[in-house]
Formats: sequence, structure tokens, C-alpha cells
Amino acid sequence: MQLTGLHVPLITPFAADGTVDLPALERLAHDHLDDGADGLVALGTTGEPATLSDAERAVIIDRIAGVAADRGAVLTVGAGSNATAGCAEALRTLHPRADYALVAVPHYTRPSEAGVVEHYRHIAAASRVPVVVYDIPQRTGRTLGLESLLEIAAIDGVAGFKHAVGGVTETTVRLLAEVPVGVSVLAGDDPFASAILALGGHGVISASANVAAGEFAALVDAWRGRRIEEARLIGGGLAALASALFSEPNPTVIKGVLAAHGRIATADVRLPLLPASDTAVAGALRATGRVLVSVD
Repeated sequence: MQLTGLHVPLITPFAADGTVDLPALERLAHDHLDDGADGLVALGTTGEPATLSDAERAVIIDRIAGVAADRGAVLTVGAGSNATAGCAEALRTLHPRADYALVAVPHYTRPSEAGVVEHYRHIAAASRVPVVVYDIPQRTGRTLGLESLLEIAAIDGVAGFKHAVGGVTETTVRLLAEVPVGVSVLAGDDPFASAILALGGHGVISASANVAAGEFAALVDAWRGRRIEEARLIGGGLAALASALFSEPNPTVIKGVLAAHGRIATADVRLPLLPASDTAVAGALRATGRVLVSVD
């Protein structure tokens, strides 16, 4: 099964007492699938996994897995670390309902490109599910060239890439042209989702879809159907929305919008994140309204 379509990396909603609001999480998961998402991502960056306890992470995965199972949706779980042995062990014991593991390029230690290739070779061999490479150099400190990306793509057990390199580069264009059949390239930078799909990308993993899943699903469908003018218009609106939602650290503005819409009880995040400013939330609400109107 090739990974395609729209996949939403769920936020982690918090109740007023600071605990994880599991009923709200479950409602959001169902809402995104109702709006046309093909899959859910548990414990992506948007879910603030670094500030969650082991017990919280386990129950969050279990709750999202239950929704995915009930709805026949794809479940991707964010997992791993910058330590290859520890990452491999985490992938060996991944939740039994998981279909894919989303694993970021090792961060902070900044291994060589050859080291990154070997990291994925090792963890893909250990993993009980196919691995999606999360290539996000602005967070990891390591840029990967085309040769390294294609070498990783050829590894048995690598299902694809969440491509979040901060733009559409020559490497982006060539990767989409040369990636092996069956290996997916999914847009991971929301402002460039439409451009990646136009170039032949297989889908989108979009944090912004937490507030506009239906619109991102419509974007994917428009490009699949080669309705170019429709896709350009939706893509432009979603790029503006993404800019507003990422005006302050992710997922603070997204949570502010969801709370303003009454979809979660609080806009709380955990330190070192701080809640989004009123100005940022107001700007994102205006952008959300424009996108909803344009798609309708």
C-alpha cells in the first residue's frame, strides 16, 4: 500500500487541569476523517510529544489508533530519536495498529549524509512497519542531497518522505522525478503543499489541516483530478492560511484557532512553548474565514 492523500498530524488538546483531553482528541480525529482525510498521524511535532510523559504518549497513540481502526484510516506514528539503537528499539515495539512510522532525520548531532543513510538502513531493518523519512533540515541541522535521498529511498522498508525543506528546490523537483516507484513524497511544508502536488507529490502531511482538513482534502482531490485552476485557487488560500498559522511556534496558533472555534477546551501548550498571542490568533481566524469562503 503506497502512502498517498491527506494525513493530519493531530494536536494534543489539554483540559483546564493540564491533563490530556482524550475525548476532544478523539472528536478531532473523527472530524478530520469526516472532512476527507485519508489518515491520522499520532505524535508528530504538532502533537508536542517532547513534553508528554511516556504514559501520555501511549494513551494518545492508543486512542487515535482506535479511531483509525473504526474508520479504516491509515495510522502513522511519530517515533524514534537521534540515537540509532534506541530508535530501532522503539520501532520494534511500535503500536500494533500502526501502519507507518514517521522518523525524523537525526537531529542536533548532525551526522554526515552517509551516517544518515546508515541510520535509516538500520532502523528500517528493525522496524515492524514501513518508515517515512521526515526531512526537515531547519529543525535537524542536516540537509540531504539528492544522491543521499535516493539512496535512502532504495532501502527496503522505507515507504517515503515527509518533504519539509523550507521551499521547492532543485532537489525537490529531481526527487519527485527520480524517486522509485512505490516510494512516496508527501508535502510537509504547508505553504508549498500545492506546489509539491503539482509536481507529482503523492500527498500531504499538514499541521494546518487541524483547522482546515476539508480544504486540504479538496486541494489533493483537485490536483488528482487535474483541475488546475481550482487547485491553484485553493492552494493559494491555504498557503496564506499556513503562513498565519505558523506566525508563532507550532502548534500554538493552531490551538488558538481551535479553541476560538470551540473545538477544544483550552489553547494551552506546555513549556517551553507559550500560548499564541491574541494578534496571531486573530490573524489566523481571518485567514481561516477567507479559505472556508473560497472553497465553498
